Amino acid sequence: MVAPSGDASNSLTRTSLRDHLNDVPARPTFSDALEHRAFIKSHLAQAYRIFGGCIYGYDAGLAGHMTYLSCQDQNHNIHHLPQNVHFKLVQPELLLLVDHEGKIQDKESGPIRSLNRSANMIHSAIHEARPDVICSAHSHTAYGKAFSTLGVLLDPINQDSCAFYEDRVLFSEFHGAVDDREEGHAVVCGQLETDFKYPQ
Repeated sequence: MVAPSGDASNSLTRTSLRDHLNDVPARPTFSDALEHRAFIKSHLAQAYRIFGGCIYGYDAGLAGHMTYLSCQDQNHNIHHLPQNVHFKLVQPELLLLVDHEGKIQDKESGPIRSLNRSANMIHSAIHEARPDVICSAHSHTAYGKAFSTLGVLLDPINQDSCAFYEDRVLFSEFHGAVDDREEGHAVVCGQLETDFKYPQ
């Protein structure tokens, strides 16, 4: 079946679309934990650079964060970006391996040993509460910050916002910067309400 475009040679058929699905590379498997960890760090660094690219604008100075749960790690350490490194400059060898308390693991961390404590408290709480979530990302975009001041949920009026339908929450209280584990857990688990009303 060819779409009626007038030029059948440039149209894709349903069969050819199915054929292109075979071009998607399979998820790699690893027999060596170090090789797997190198793969993770490479992809996390790439994700940071995509966030920091001028096309998407997901960076705002040095604000925002991404973490990846370390593979085959019994302590569930997570890979972090060192503080004060811009997203566009992230390389795998700069990443830190950090435990849930915020202790940097010397053996597998980059040379810049400075950690964004607030980001670690929030992201470690996410990974503890949801160990099935292997990667977590948040950003401080200009649009996101402006919209958050309205204190309303996204209306399901287009394809992008429909992705979040009945799957988002608003913070009911803000206690300031997250500087300990309790506050991190409160942000992730305890201070969320779906029926939040913005104060008048």
